[in-house]
Amino acid sequence: MPKFKAAFPYQHDVLKLPVADISDASTWYCKHFGMEETQRTLEPIPSVILQRDGTEIGFAENGGDASQDGAAILVSDILEIKKELESRGAKTGEVRTDDRDGELYTVFFVVAPDGLCYYFHEAQTSG
Repeated sequence: MPKFKAAFPYQHDVLKLPVADISDASTWYCKHFGMEETQRTLEPIPSVILQRDGTEIGFAENGGDASQDGAAILVSDILEIKKELESRGAKTGEVRTDDRDGELYTVFFVVAPDGLCYYFHEAQTSG
């Protein structure tokens, strides 16, 4: 079963998250999130696409403010994902429960060195 199930942007496009350097971004996310680079382009602006379990996240040197952007990443086995990311050197926030329109989610955040914020979440199941 894939651990990364989907990614949703905070702003406009989960495939063009703003970074200062696509090479630095690719290296960090491959190491810390266990992603792999699948595409890199230099024109019209430098950009890179990474994926894990078929879920894609992309980065672009587009002049955007990374501190105002990021992605919500839907995962399976969130506590295992948190342990994995920590073992890879990512600094994770505390686990908490969020109530979104009556549906409960187990969540934690990661703020990457580039300033992008990630909301890792998994729906809680009853039963």
